[in-house]
Formats: sequence, C-alpha cells, structure tokens
Amino acid sequence: MTETSEPTETGRPTGTSGPAETGGGPAETGGGPTETGGGPADTSAPTEPTQMTEPTAPAAADVPADTGRPAGTGEPTETGGATDTSAPAGGRGAQLKHTGLRPGWTTGACATAATTAAYTALLTGEFPDPVTITLPRGQTPAFALAREELGAERAMAAVVKDAGDDPDVTHGAVIHATVRPLPAGAGVVFRAGPGVGTVTRPGLPLEVGEPAVNPVPRRMMREHVARVAAEHGGSGDVEITLSVEGGEELARSTWNPRLGILGGLSILGTTGIVVPYSCSAWIDSIRRGVDVARAAGRTHVAGCTGSTSERTVVTEYGLPEDALLDMGDFAGAVLKYVRRHPVDRLTVCGGFAKLSKLAAGHLDLHSKRSQVDKSFLARLARRGGADEALADRVSEANTGLAALQMCAAAGVPLGDLVAEAARDEALRVLRGAPVRVDVLCIDRAGTVVGRSTVR
Repeated sequence: MTETSEPTETGRPTGTSGPAETGGGPAETGGGPTETGGGPADTSAPTEPTQMTEPTAPAAADVPADTGRPAGTGEPTETGGATDTSAPAGGRGAQLKHTGLRPGWTTGACATAATTAAYTALLTGEFPDPVTITLPRGQTPAFALAREELGAERAMAAVVKDAGDDPDVTHGAVIHATVRPLPAGAGVVFRAGPGVGTVTRPGLPLEVGEPAVNPVPRRMMREHVARVAAEHGGSGDVEITLSVEGGEELARSTWNPRLGILGGLSILGTTGIVVPYSCSAWIDSIRRGVDVARAAGRTHVAGCTGSTSERTVVTEYGLPEDALLDMGDFAGAVLKYVRRHPVDRLTVCGGFAKLSKLAAGHLDLHSKRSQVDKSFLARLARRGGADEALADRVSEANTGLAALQMCAAAGVPLGDLVAEAARDEALRVLRGAPVRVDVLCIDRAGTVVGRSTVR
C-alpha cells in the first residue's frame, strides 16, 4: 500500500516492475516505464523491464470471496485467479483479469496464517494443516505449513510466501510466527524476530521502537487470535514474535533502510492479496478500462492508486465500478490515454506522498523511479504560509506523511496545495483535451487530507 507516505517496504529489487502489496498499505507501489508510465505518445505499451524476483502491492485485489486455492497448496486455481472469465465488464476486477496474471498472498496474510496455526496448537496440541484464515474482504484461503514446533509454553508455525506471478523479492520467503501465552489482560503483543525490521524514525504509521508490522496485518492477527481463543477456551493474551528467514538480507533490496526500518522486512498488506502485473499488461488494462467506461456512457471516471483510494472516490462521488480505473503508479498512462479518448471529468485519487510526486511532475509514481521531493513540499508549504523554520523541517522530514503532519499542526494546508499542484500537472499532460480534472489526496485510512477544485 498506507497510501499517504512512501511505502515502508516496496519489496522490489532495483529494476523490477509492478506494485507490490498495494492497495493502500505502506507499500503501495507499482512499476512503469521511466518518465511517462504510458509509452511514447501512449500509442503502444512499453517493453517490460526485466523482472527479477513481492509486490506491494501491486495493488490490492478485488478477487472472488472464494480464492480458488486448493487446500494446503497456497496456490490459486484458474477459477479463483486472474483468468476467471466471470469478470465484471469494467473496473479494477476486470483490469486484473484482463492481465491474465496469477495473484498471490501478502506477508501480512502469511503471518496471520502462521499465527493462527501456532496459537491453535498452543491451545489444542495440534496444528491445523492447512490452516484457513479470513481476509479483510471475506476471502478464506488455506495455507500449508512449512514448519511447526510445539513446546510447553510456546508454539511456532511457518508459511512460505507465494507472490503469484508478481516479481517480488519476498516470493518464497519463509515467515515464522512464534506464539507464547501472556498474563490475563496483557492483550496481543508483537515482537520483531530475526528478519523483521524495527521502526527507528518518525513519519510511519507505527511508533518508533515498534516492530515493522503494519496496522492491517496487526488487526488481522488480533482478530484471528480472538477467534481461536473463543473456539478453544484461551484468554487471547499472547506474544507474537514474527521472523522471516533471510529477511535482513532481503530488506537491503527494499526502501526499509532508507526509511529507518532496520533489521529486516516489514509485514505488509491491506487486503491480504497481492495483485501482480507487468508494465505492458497493466497499461493495456488501463486503456481497456477507459474504453469500457466510455462505452458505458460514463462521463466521470476516477484513476485510483489502490483499493483505499477506490473506496474513497466511491464514498465521495458514488461512482459505479466500471468508472473506476486501477491506475496504480501509471499516472502517465491514464492521462495520455484520456487525452486521446476524453471523458467529461477525471478524478485522480491516491495517497498524499504518491500524488506529491505527480504534483512535482513525475508521471511514473513507482518508488524506484520517482521519489517524494521534500524540497518541493517545502516550497509549497511556504506558499501556504509556513515560516522558514517549518519549511526547513519539511525539507528534512523522513516521509511525506511526516511533512503533512508537521504542516497540519501549524495550520498550513499542504494537502490541498499538493492536490492543486497535481491537478495542474494533470492538465498540462492533457494538453487542452476537453477533460475537467480534480485531485483527492488521502491518508492511510482513506480520509481526504487534500483536495483540489475541479478545473
């Protein structure tokens, strides 16, 4: 995803393409051709960069409630994956199915499965294998256990991450969850084991000193611990230590060290599902989405960077599914194609930090090919009334989210300023096409933190 700041972990080695666990998590990233995200003049798909090996996403997936994975295999069958022919005519689900690529599981889903199995064994003496969990959108995948250990006061289970067809540096990583009981009233406590990072700087959705286990995976694990406790007579008071084999080495290929997440990877994901795509396949799916919306007579469409932003525009404008474009990081692809195939109105919605890149002139929003420009944000803050001391702090902020929070505390509308600048950049790319544009910047929860007027 997590849409307000740079991803806490992109999960991608340099040179890979596609988002990685997006959809709003700290890692909502995606690939795209350098500079445009849409190919020259948007007349043909770009050549796909060499794919090396999690996705942030690419983005979060809208897949059927039944994922189609056979029990214990951790691998989707054709009926539950991207090739399901029962796709809707338009919208994000249709875009995914149009790519023909197989989705996978986020690190957060794998950690939840391992935690559920370990706590069940701690209470019953038996590990469920496969172990079934419920994802935030109701899907109920089953995961095979790679390892299991049961002691008197602890249980450990491990799951191998399957990223589907996404080029993901954490594909195949072994994610461990060790669960031990705590005194009544202690609740659920998370610890970082080997290969899981620790937050050392402000500006992320976790406090300094906390293990890098993002909010949605934490909630999923708490909910599953409570469910297991209710079924088997436990208190639900446990310590969960998560670890990833080789995670510290894998993290060197992510943004974690730069963001101050040290010691390993982050546990990510807002839907539990990783949606893969190549540059060319996803840009082609965006074009198809615009064509479907126009054929349906839609006069207002929205380019969304992930599932959280999609929910926001539906709440704000009540748009139907076939008016929603899963833009991911390919802002240039959307703008160039809409320039040649106009609609009356285009809303662009995404995380504050990601859209600050568009505001600064970047059409490819992938974290490997564009970065949040803190100096640019400082200039906008000055324009909004920030004094030099605040502007200096913004220019040195750890993340875009931290800059936004500083300005909000001082009454400087940095979110609105970024939205206005992003709208103006979109209009520049549209080159006078008869399309009105507005921009919504959101935080990780989908709350609007900046908006532009329609122009």
